Amino acid sequence: MNDYYADLGVARDASPEDIKRAYRRKARQLHPDVNPGPEVEEEFKKVSQAYDVLSDADKRRSYDMGSDPYGGAHGGFGQGFSFSDIMDAFFGGAAGGAGRGPRSRAMRGQDGLVRLDLDLEQAVFGGESPLTIDTAVLCGTCHGDGAQPGTGRRRCDVCNGRGEIQQVQRSFLGQVMTTRPCSACQGFGEVITNPCFECSGDGRVRQRRTMTIKVPAGVDTGTRIQLAGEGEVGPGGGPPGDLYVEVKVRPHHLFSRRGDDLHATLEIPMTAAALGTTVELETFDGSRPVDVTTGTQSGETKTLRGLGVTHLRGGGRGDVIVHMAVSTPRGLDAHQEDLLRQLAVARGEERPAGRVTAADQGLFGKLRDAFKGH
Repeated sequence: MNDYYADLGVARDASPEDIKRAYRRKARQLHPDVNPGPEVEEEFKKVSQAYDVLSDADKRRSYDMGSDPYGGAHGGFGQGFSFSDIMDAFFGGAAGGAGRGPRSRAMRGQDGLVRLDLDLEQAVFGGESPLTIDTAVLCGTCHGDGAQPGTGRRRCDVCNGRGEIQQVQRSFLGQVMTTRPCSACQGFGEVITNPCFECSGDGRVRQRRTMTIKVPAGVDTGTRIQLAGEGEVGPGGGPPGDLYVEVKVRPHHLFSRRGDDLHATLEIPMTAAALGTTVELETFDGSRPVDVTTGTQSGETKTLRGLGVTHLRGGGRGDVIVHMAVSTPRGLDAHQEDLLRQLAVARGEERPAGRVTAADQGLFGKLRDAFKGH
């Protein structure tokens, strides 16, 4: 005698809901439309037969007492098993219910993606920017209806307005009724007798349009701005999709961006670095003084607080960080060389200056120590 509980993969005390869930799972995996082949078809028959017995209280009681309604055969489905049971297991309802009916011509439009090039200053402060896109808009002649104004539609003669065709086919399950969209009206149930000349019945046309978008402060390359309802209008005058604007920030001649900080390099003469000075730096907030202290070395930085990029989420701004680069003079004339030699004598630096330090005090030494620690 067949072990129907093993065929469904459930315990002998499984509840009716457990049996239905197990069959639904097995049937999806083994359905011939998903996994064609004689072996899978035979396994599907076994699973369906097990469900037929175990889902019926009387048959299950008889089976548990040692009686097999099929006598151990796998040849077909019992009198109490119908195709509606399969539909009930798959969709939770009977197969004999009403069809879906004609579908609407109006469908949601597709989302769009465009790129917006911005200057760094626009990314810092945000603002408004014009944007031109080519997209689908509502047809101005038929206003999305698809039919030439003054004409109408007629009911499809093939499906009588249902939008679908039913066919009866024979299979190993017996006679099975299937439903498919009507090819004559594409499932709409109606036929446009005179399509609109402007949109050819689609209800929309391609058009270039210009809009002004609001760019939030703090955007960076790769940031996407969502504009709800600004995408393509759907077929049949359906609601528009969304438009996504991807930002690309152009390089700046002075500042480079790292996060919300702006970095710039200030080249200063050796004399200015030694004696100290003040240099005016043109920022996005106007001119700001940068104090070069006495004895400034190359690689030192000065920070101008709150003059960087606006934080995209939250208040405040990043900083402007100025990197010092001390420039050694070239092409000295004899007088200038003499003055530098006098300075070297005064500082006791007549011989070539330089100081050798242990390697572990430099960058490579720190990297070496870091790897030693692992």
